[in-house]
Amino acid sequence: MKKIITILGCVILLAVTSCTKQYISPGTTNQTVYANVASTDWTAYTDNNGSKSFTASIDVHILDPTFNQIGGVIVAISYDGGTTYEQLPETYANVAYSYTYSAGNVSLYAQSSDGSTAVQPTLPIKVKIILVDSNN
Repeated sequence: MKKIITILGCVILLAVTSCTKQYISPGTTNQTVYANVASTDWTAYTDNNGSKSFTASIDVHILDPTFNQIGGVIVAISYDGGTTYEQLPETYANVAYSYTYSAGNVSLYAQSSDGSTAVQPTLPIKVKIILVDSNN
């Protein structure tokens, strides 16, 4: 009986001491940038495949080349001055919105919901750009 209890005790001791705790701290430099896009800020755009849309460019100086490589960008738009936001890509009032980003810039795109034609937004839009830091 002593042998069984001793063996069982050793197994429990070995199992408890072999566990390691690992703490991962999130990035601490997450930032949010706001921009207003008027209906006159949109320009016609045709990509390399011939698809047409309207685009609005937003300067985001804190989106530097390093962050562009290791961080992430989330974009949301609001039609009610910032009371509610809808994350892109999104279709609102038969207009499909999407975005791309590069160092220093976020570009919004608008086209018909079926993708066949470019549609210029007619309402002012408040844009929330969230820069999410990441560990490399």
